[in-house]
Amino acid sequence: MTTTMTDTAATITDTAAAFFEACESGQGWATCAQYCHPDATFSAQSEALTGVTSIEAYADWMQGLHTFMSDVSYEVKGFGTDTDRNCVVAYAVFSGTHTGEGGPLPATGKRTTSDYAYALQFEGDKIAHLTKVWHSGLAMQELGWA
Repeated sequence: MTTTMTDTAATITDTAAAFFEACESGQGWATCAQYCHPDATFSAQSEALTGVTSIEAYADWMQGLHTFMSDVSYEVKGFGTDTDRNCVVAYAVFSGTHTGEGGPLPATGKRTTSDYAYALQFEGDKIAHLTKVWHSGLAMQELGWA
């Protein structure tokens, strides 16, 4: 059976959507791993994610975020697939309130609503790299962390 561009688009789009949901809902690497190459890399020009270089570490970071932030949610604003470049891009808005123990400071009770984007680079039908575009400095200010 020959794979068509439509098949490829559907496959990577479905994989990206499932990964995005698992990661953003705080399911961690244990769930996210099935969508990624085992050595999948991560990058972000974001102070909060300095030193995070693998999707495994990022997925677990997101899981940890869910332990001290209440009412965590995200709203997808855009989701697109570029089959020529084996890339899926998602744009969303994250919201949450720092109410629990954890994070860089004791609970502040403050809330953030923060725009961000994922660029998911595929090799075959699995994610090989994730670039997150996010201005964490503004989110940290809103949360009272900076």
